[in-house]
Amino acid sequence: MTTHLKALQLKARHQVYTLLSGHNLSKLHGEGYDFSELREYQMGDDIRKINWTITAKVGKPYIKELHANRELSVVVCALMDGSLYFSSGNAKQEKLTEVATVLAYAAQHSGDLFTGLAYTQHKIHTTVPTKQVYHIEQFSKALYEADLLHTTLEPEPSIKDLFKRVHKPSLIFVLGDFLEATDLSLLAQKHEVIAVVIRDREEEFPKKLGEVSLNDSHNSAQLDTYFGRRSIDQYLAKLKENDDKLMEHFSRYDIRSVKIFTEDEVLGKLMKLFV
Repeated sequence: MTTHLKALQLKARHQVYTLLSGHNLSKLHGEGYDFSELREYQMGDDIRKINWTITAKVGKPYIKELHANRELSVVVCALMDGSLYFSSGNAKQEKLTEVATVLAYAAQHSGDLFTGLAYTQHKIHTTVPTKQVYHIEQFSKALYEADLLHTTLEPEPSIKDLFKRVHKPSLIFVLGDFLEATDLSLLAQKHEVIAVVIRDREEEFPKKLGEVSLNDSHNSAQLDTYFGRRSIDQYLAKLKENDDKLMEHFSRYDIRSVKIFTEDEVLGKLMKLFV
């Protein structure tokens, strides 16, 4: 194990064990669980959850929300290919590894079952459902050491495979840079899904480079071009179109999301999901 990876794991574990106490990983609700709260009925809610006693008293339909009273299944799914290489290195891959490691330790710290799956072009790496630190660190190592340069992953087959593998309703974190269309609606039918978007800040705020040779991280293709204001505007227009569709998709299927840049502190960003 490299010194850098070990330092990443120690940082993740320290943050979780010292800063995450008292925060729950999920807002998962379901039938037959512990009472959580009453709230006003909203269009699309299951009418079977209406509390008729409260509804009769206040004159408006109210829903009784319930927390899961069982052991939570937490699944971290990483979608990984050459796009995690950007600029001069693989900082996005390292950040994805850190995020996955924090989430895994958080599940273990909460007493929940953790399952890790990493999808690459040539391999699927999986862990058994576990509460053991050893399996968490092995999963973290697999993400960190994955050979991704000049590889391409098709998201749809990976999501379908994930759906077949995860049988019980779970809290699923899907990690990737989401720079292409990724349909998570199949997962959202059965599970609580959270998308974690990993980006390099320069992907969203590119600089003028002038005459430059660009290498495609998905393959060995090289393009000699001039990357100036016009090229930046065209690139940003396509990125905005992609991200607008992505956010609309998340909203439609009630998928929470968070964006984490390579220089961000991971736990601070993730904790905003759980408050």
